[in-house]
Amino acid sequence: MGAVWALGLSSSAALEVALCLALIELGARAAAVHGSRHDGGGVRETQRIDIARLCARVENDWVGAHTGLLDQLASLYGAPDAALRIDFRTLDVQPVPLALGDWRLVVLDSGEQHQLASSGYNQRRAECAQACQLLGVKSLRDADADAAEQLPEPLRRRALHVIEENQRVRQSVIALRADDLDALGLLLNASHQSLRENFEVSTPAVEAAVQRLLDAGASGARLIGGGFGGSVLGLFAPDTRPPAGAREVRPGPGAHLLDS
Repeated sequence: MGAVWALGLSSSAALEVALCLALIELGARAAAVHGSRHDGGGVRETQRIDIARLCARVENDWVGAHTGLLDQLASLYGAPDAALRIDFRTLDVQPVPLALGDWRLVVLDSGEQHQLASSGYNQRRAECAQACQLLGVKSLRDADADAAEQLPEPLRRRALHVIEENQRVRQSVIALRADDLDALGLLLNASHQSLRENFEVSTPAVEAAVQRLLDAGASGARLIGGGFGGSVLGLFAPDTRPPAGAREVRPGPGAHLLDS
């Protein structure tokens, strides 16, 4: 989905990407004024990856949040009527049709602001790294669920969340390509349950927001972002009505230069 920087939805990444693209645009215009050559034509594929990496360094090195590239890539690759399937090993980004029709995706602010650098987010990253070390793998995507079951707590639950969440992503892609939004709702619920119980990144305020969406008839609801506050996402069928305060979102184009 395209970047939204209200309600704390990847707001820092959206701002970073927008600023970076603005500086690129200003540099190109300055070069044109002074007669220098510049390639123009927008941002190339490799440049988008480089921009995402550069912006992530702001989060990692200056803010102190050990986040990955998800938010930056979403800001740069968002497309109308599409979700994104991102392989973070190869950085291959593939659009997946998200034909909502009369279905609605909404976000609801939990009322609790999350601060990733000071929350348990970095601790979760460290726990996953420790689980990898004990399992003898570079990434938990290479780990076996049976082996992960033998890890000490809480590493067992952290590893199982990642292993099972990767599978839910694959199942979500299948559901979207089959236009099966009911199945997607069930996957959102399963994902949130694991985030709450295995990854332990939910809070009472987040749980209250999720329950408000479910009580209103959401087919699925899940916290979004790094957890420990922020907003939650709800999926509503055509015959249901989101609660007051929920804001509808639809996938749109990502950040781009004016001439791209």
